[in-house]
Amino acid sequence: MNIHPKLQAITERLIERSQTSRARYLERVAQSAKIQPSRNVMGCANLAHAYAAAGNDQFRLKVERAPNIGIISAYNDMLSAHHPYAHYPERIKAQARKLGATAQVAGATPAMCDGVTQGYAGMELSLFSRDVIAQTTAIGLSHQVFNGALLLGICDKIVPGLLMGAVAFGHLPALFMPAGPMTTGIGNDEKAKVRQRYATGDASREELLESELKAYHSEGTCTFYGTANSNQMMLEFMGLMLPGSAFINPATPLRSALDDGAVTQLLANIHQPELNMAQLVNEKSIINGVIGLLATGGSTNHTLHIVAIARMAGIELRWEDMHDLGEIIPLLARVYPNGSADVNQFHAAGGLAYVIAQLRSSGLLHDDVDTVVSSTMGKGMAAYTQEPYLDGDTLKWRAGTTHSLDETIIRPIDKPFSPDGGLKLLKGNLGNSVIKTSSVKPAHRVIRAPAIVFESQAELQTAFEKGELHDKDFIAVVRFQGPKSNGMPELHKLTPPLGVLQDRGQHVALVTDGRMSGASGKVPAAIHVSPEAVDGGMIAKVHTGDWMTLDSEHGVLQLEVPEEELNARAMAQKPVAETEYWLDLFSVARKNVGRAELGATWLIEDTK
Repeated sequence: MNIHPKLQAITERLIERSQTSRARYLERVAQSAKIQPSRNVMGCANLAHAYAAAGNDQFRLKVERAPNIGIISAYNDMLSAHHPYAHYPERIKAQARKLGATAQVAGATPAMCDGVTQGYAGMELSLFSRDVIAQTTAIGLSHQVFNGALLLGICDKIVPGLLMGAVAFGHLPALFMPAGPMTTGIGNDEKAKVRQRYATGDASREELLESELKAYHSEGTCTFYGTANSNQMMLEFMGLMLPGSAFINPATPLRSALDDGAVTQLLANIHQPELNMAQLVNEKSIINGVIGLLATGGSTNHTLHIVAIARMAGIELRWEDMHDLGEIIPLLARVYPNGSADVNQFHAAGGLAYVIAQLRSSGLLHDDVDTVVSSTMGKGMAAYTQEPYLDGDTLKWRAGTTHSLDETIIRPIDKPFSPDGGLKLLKGNLGNSVIKTSSVKPAHRVIRAPAIVFESQAELQTAFEKGELHDKDFIAVVRFQGPKSNGMPELHKLTPPLGVLQDRGQHVALVTDGRMSGASGKVPAAIHVSPEAVDGGMIAKVHTGDWMTLDSEHGVLQLEVPEEELNARAMAQKPVAETEYWLDLFSVARKNVGRAELGATWLIEDTK
């Protein structure tokens, strides 16, 4: 397969840039593999603690030295996507026993739901929970009585955190086990319309709640294409879960067969040292993850997460790389909020197997990579162009569809929705930021208007409710929302009011050092402005009335203030706001977190 020359050049640039940091990472992983205690040499008292509650598995652990799987679970029964995991440990253990192995729950990680905390204090620790999850994953695996890890997690910060923790234990093989999306509820367009009607006072709170409950109605992942489902896409594009397993619904025979198959596959990989996490998470697999993000119109949160994951593996991915890839990767899918379909409809129309096949056939995906199924289905991404099915009770794979079953949802590469992936890097005198344009209509992709400055999303919502934003064009600047300021909460609740104004014919946009979530939608939003306001960012010098240009066509975000005047202005100070006392537990994260463009992590020292 001939690789697109620009894809090749971007990858080679990344490999060259990462040469020193990647070599250091691989050296440390090799040292860990060399000095790690194993059950053959660990002290008897240490082993006794590990075996004490193993019941009938004790004999296999201490006499047969059977392979032992460590389960890291993000189960809780409040988060719909993770509710199915309640019974996974026993199923995994049963399958492992059938294959002469054992499994133990090595640890649990926190799993918060951004949908619950959206707009409230909990969102101020949401991003930081990713790094906490990475740490708790490492705590679970630190017992070092495991030969491999099964990672049970789906949603927003949870998968990136699990992956970062697993990469830190790069000498071990690992494999992700998704639980699948909930079945389809009401249509996404209908849900969005009720939200906008509520924002204008035309729908009651009872009507809004009824609509939301019809959309989010059972166990499983939310069906829109936000960060959770973008995570599942990324894991398939990186070859870290079984092919075609991302979007199979919970509590179905095929889902159960895939769960058993994941255990079987991991046990096969334990005897393949080249399939450990350090080898699987490399420059090319990271690039493949970015390509998937662009081709499917995935979550803007991954402009943070993929960067942080890469840095954990010694790979210095930058927004420039993602932007440059976006110029050659076409948009092949339209899934809400980038369309009206949900992930179940996307999967039925051809899904990830079709997208991967289209990219692969055009040289727009790295195929010379190992995946978690390389030992059984062959090296490269061909396995991920197949779909799982049941032949009686036997799990098998067959070729995915060779044509789209619904071109309003998914298209062939020679007839894309857009020639580019719709994720842009914006540069200017405010610093760097990113914008997702795949769901923004062309008429709204360039806006020049005066700024209206807000120090919180609540201020903007209040101004909207008072009618202060009606009948005018403007760019809303919402600052002091970065990771050092308040944990970088998602500002998704700003979408309905700004969407209402845009629908009324006003030209509006958002500029912020905060996040806009995986549900970034039709209003142009320059997000993740870096440096942020409390870190010396020029966004702290914007005044209401300043003219600004947001040009996503040419990658420009510019404050139209003379340089001399801008330099002479004082930085705005973060307003003192009442906050929840328990947020002080995360003050160490706020003090040490890095810039958004470096992944907004406090686990890795900034080097740029």
